[in-house]
Amino acid sequence: MSNREDNYEEVPAFTTSHFFEKKTKYAMIIPVINEGDRIRTQLIRMKSYLELIDSFIVDGGSTDGSVSPENLSETGLRGFLLKTGPGKLSAQLRCGLAHCLKEDYEGIVLIDGNNKDGPESIPGFIETLDSGVDHVQGSRFVSGGKALNNPLLRLWGIKLIHAPLISMAAGVRYTDTTNGFRAYSRKFLLDSRVKPFRNIFSTYELHYYLAIQAGKLGFNVKEIPVTREYPDGKIPTKIGGLWGNLKIIKILINSCRGEYNP
Repeated sequence: MSNREDNYEEVPAFTTSHFFEKKTKYAMIIPVINEGDRIRTQLIRMKSYLELIDSFIVDGGSTDGSVSPENLSETGLRGFLLKTGPGKLSAQLRCGLAHCLKEDYEGIVLIDGNNKDGPESIPGFIETLDSGVDHVQGSRFVSGGKALNNPLLRLWGIKLIHAPLISMAAGVRYTDTTNGFRAYSRKFLLDSRVKPFRNIFSTYELHYYLAIQAGKLGFNVKEIPVTREYPDGKIPTKIGGLWGNLKIIKILINSCRGEYNP
């Protein structure tokens, strides 16, 4: 069926397919676009964990045939969302977050669909949400976390630039601010001072903005250990070349300056 989730302000148009009724307190959304065998392998790795949390693929418009309602119904996922409106990653996230809030989930876990994240950390996100944390950030750099085969330039960029700037703006210390493995409480997402459902969030803005707002507004924030492993050979990434990295830096600076505040 078609949705626009009008109760949540500005959300791109998307379609929804559900495979079973709501079962769990929390939900998990997995944004993908043209992930090919990576998402297929990831769903196999995640199979047992999908019994713990209702999970949704949120597709940005894949053209490689890797995801569709027909080939996902037996994976253990609860549903499939296809974004048909404009925007990239943050637009996908707005679709998934709005849908899960409308379905009355108390918190939402995010995990990338590129098979880089260790699914064994999923129970830790559930437990941390249960403890009352509003923004749970997965980190490969805290005790127990692992960064396997990660490109050195990216590690340096996170540790020397990205994490320090986000931490300064948020007023809390983060160590792994580019990591998309994270979770949010319903209370945080629906706070009138946050307002994540705005069209200004189109690419990578929402991840950075929410991390800053959670700390700045005094919400309960915690990092938990995760594993992030890159494959051998060519690095799969949606951020390409000098121009792509310059756009990320611009979004980072705008986020830290409060350009996306309500």
